[in-house]
Amino acid sequence: MTRNPNRVRIHGPLAVHAVGFAEELTRRGYPPERAVRHVQLLAHLSRWLEAEGLTSGELTEERVNAFLKARRAEGYAEVPTTRWVVTLLGYLPALSVAATLAPAPDSVVEAVVEEYRHCLVHERGLATATVRGYVGEARSFLSHLDRPEGLNLSRLTAGEVRAYVVGECRRRRVGSAKVLVTALRSLLRFLSLEGYTAPHLAGAVPAASAMGGGFLPRALRPEVVAALLASCDSTTVIGGRDHAILTVLSRLGLRAGEVARLELEDLDWHHGELVVHGKGARRDRLPLPADVGESLVAYLTDGRPRVECRAVFLRVHAPITAMTASNVTEIVRHACRRAGVPIAGAHRLRHSAATAMLQGGASLAEVGQVLRHSRAATTAVYAKVDRIALGALAQPWPGVSA
Repeated sequence: MTRNPNRVRIHGPLAVHAVGFAEELTRRGYPPERAVRHVQLLAHLSRWLEAEGLTSGELTEERVNAFLKARRAEGYAEVPTTRWVVTLLGYLPALSVAATLAPAPDSVVEAVVEEYRHCLVHERGLATATVRGYVGEARSFLSHLDRPEGLNLSRLTAGEVRAYVVGECRRRRVGSAKVLVTALRSLLRFLSLEGYTAPHLAGAVPAASAMGGGFLPRALRPEVVAALLASCDSTTVIGGRDHAILTVLSRLGLRAGEVARLELEDLDWHHGELVVHGKGARRDRLPLPADVGESLVAYLTDGRPRVECRAVFLRVHAPITAMTASNVTEIVRHACRRAGVPIAGAHRLRHSAATAMLQGGASLAEVGQVLRHSRAATTAVYAKVDRIALGALAQPWPGVSA
């Protein structure tokens, strides 16, 4: 069996894409054996199109599904899913497969949801996880309003909005209720601006009440953080990468998504700084501590795959692409299992970094600058874990000597 995807012979309407497809698979980090199998799949699809008298421009999701059924009937052991083939073919922009196979919204609700999603992504520039949460809440709310006669948002009233929120909040935890009201206000502002609803309905969304200041940051003890770092085998590619990620999280307090979005251009070695792409398209520069820099250099020099992707932290299995926020969180969880400590997420290391700064003598304002909080009240919660400062304020109990 050949290990060179360029040597796979392709006939039919997709033959003109063979070289580009093989090159793209190689660029994305697919091993030669897998790249060959994928090119062979393209060759089979091309032969099937030719036999059916179809051109590449007539390739639709329905026809991809028909091809896979024919492949299964011919006894092929490897028959992928339709969506996976669509993704694979999407590596070739020249085919325009993504646009051809994109399913159209099948209802008014989905059409409005897609408009809202486009606004969140392209106009407001929200993070992927935030968009996912807001869109989910929007879909639930609009589906609740959908009637057999159709969705008529022009008749939506403040009373209906309040009734929906009250009903939902009764069965939710406080955190989920707060997400609901924030997302719903965002949706209603969008619907008003687009002319779907009457103005000012966003003001009808009641607040999700909870005892103020109930949140207490749960930092990991310094010895636990040290155990997580020590659990990484830095002599391996994965261990070196994970050690660098854990160092960035625990020393700089970055969010998981911010670590995943780091690119090589964000490392300013000349000035000893790191550019962080934060919430709301913010770009902040942070000092690069020596230990963080050393861990990054070790990974970039000896462990990072040599691919075109500019992300700092990469997956190690093909397709070699940038890591996601969930990948970063899972790395922290794996480190906890290796170190034999209770499972924690990436955000616990952010709290650990803030707590360590306070214990090292930093002020709340300085902690807020490093964590890039937009409001001082967000940082003020860390005053609760500054036991030394709080101890100076504590008064003896009446009747007990100090």
